[in-house]
Amino acid sequence: MANAIRVRFCPSPTGNPHVGLVRTALFNWAFARHNQGTMVFRIEDTDAARDSEESYEQLLDSLKWLGLDWDEGPEIGGPHAPYRQSQRMDIYKDVADKLLAGGYAYRCYCTTTELDDRREAARAAGKPSGYDGHCRELSAEQIAQYEAEGREPIVRFRMPDEAITFTDLVRGELTFTPENVPDYGILRANGAPLYTLVNPVDDALMEITHVLRGEDLLSSTPRQIALYKALIELGVAKEIPAFGHLPYVMGEGNKKLSKRDPQASLNLYRERGFLPEGLLNYLSLLGWSFSADQDIFTIPEMVAKFDIADVNANPARFDLKKAESINADHIRMLDVKAFTEACEPWLQAPHAPWAPEDFDRTAWERIAPHAQTRLTVLSEITANVDFLFLAEPVFDQPSWDKAMKGEPAALLTTAREKLESADWTDPESLKNAVLAAGEAHGLKLGKAQAPVRVAVTGRTVGLPLFESLEILGKEKTLAR
Repeated sequence: MANAIRVRFCPSPTGNPHVGLVRTALFNWAFARHNQGTMVFRIEDTDAARDSEESYEQLLDSLKWLGLDWDEGPEIGGPHAPYRQSQRMDIYKDVADKLLAGGYAYRCYCTTTELDDRREAARAAGKPSGYDGHCRELSAEQIAQYEAEGREPIVRFRMPDEAITFTDLVRGELTFTPENVPDYGILRANGAPLYTLVNPVDDALMEITHVLRGEDLLSSTPRQIALYKALIELGVAKEIPAFGHLPYVMGEGNKKLSKRDPQASLNLYRERGFLPEGLLNYLSLLGWSFSADQDIFTIPEMVAKFDIADVNANPARFDLKKAESINADHIRMLDVKAFTEACEPWLQAPHAPWAPEDFDRTAWERIAPHAQTRLTVLSEITANVDFLFLAEPVFDQPSWDKAMKGEPAALLTTAREKLESADWTDPESLKNAVLAAGEAHGLKLGKAQAPVRVAVTGRTVGLPLFESLEILGKEKTLAR
């Protein structure tokens, strides 16, 4: 199909993946899946000083955990391999040579000091401070002189002298005037290609039809469109892709969420026990909405409904509380078997404070349905069920102090007597026993059960008490 949709996700392997990056991957993936298109995963690893193999492996692992699969790219291959830019250097050199030979690019011998001085003079005169085209039309004598001085040139792309207009899929028609988009570098003095060259060249050769990326890259788009036109004339590219620039994700204080913000790290949500479905559901709402009255949906439902035209251009605010609330809803949506399996990592070392042999799978499977309705994130399960597997509960001192005001010993003695004769196969019978103990001391159930809960579980809040007592069992409960 000649007009088949092809999108790409092309992160740099630097540091930990962050949620803004994931949102970009999700929108590309959903757009491709909705349109039966192709998702290309490409690694932009030309910055040897910042890129790392560890970050590369984390990227792959993160996408797999989230379920954002790709059709071409690392570990899969495809017709446009290799998909790591560090392995495509010969391609970029060849294209740069063609741009130079065709007059679309030129060598610039300006030193950093000269550039700074001319920028400062332009600012002082109230003019645009971008590159002023000084080396655009050098004579052979000037070039010879610069080279005799030992100057090492960079290569610049020659921008056209007319305005560039394009229709952004999110923001509508945009126009950039020539004075605001000066000639720009595509090769460093050492011959290393810059992002401004490699990104569009790869998009062209991989026949990308739609570029969906962050708003921070919007200013580079007119430069890339001009380069595309040159690549088409050189026979390197077939068409200019459609561009859609996704809104900023904002953090605290109306500032763009940066990699350094603690809540930006994808690993944080994974370690806390967010479900991939819950996290993706929330991230999809950062600039897009399923409907006016529905925030909770499955990822297949999102794919079925996703349209890039529905993405809002306004910045989206990251709200951790809402993310947690949506994740809690997705925990409830699991069937009990899937829930028990999802909790498994937090019931084992290094998360679990009990020895492996003290873990009682039967007790866990019995308590799981009660726990499922209480969790916000899966990591909370450890503290919720530790009383079942530890020899003694872990006492939370503030909870103890709060519950044990007055004369709790007398109440606990009475409660123990009542529970001794209760029916331990029936949580209702256990409830009635504690209720009767409370009445004997002039207390309602809520006040009476607080000391019992703390004595048995170590905390004032937790899973349904009487079901917990039944599962813990008569002997352990009365001993505590």
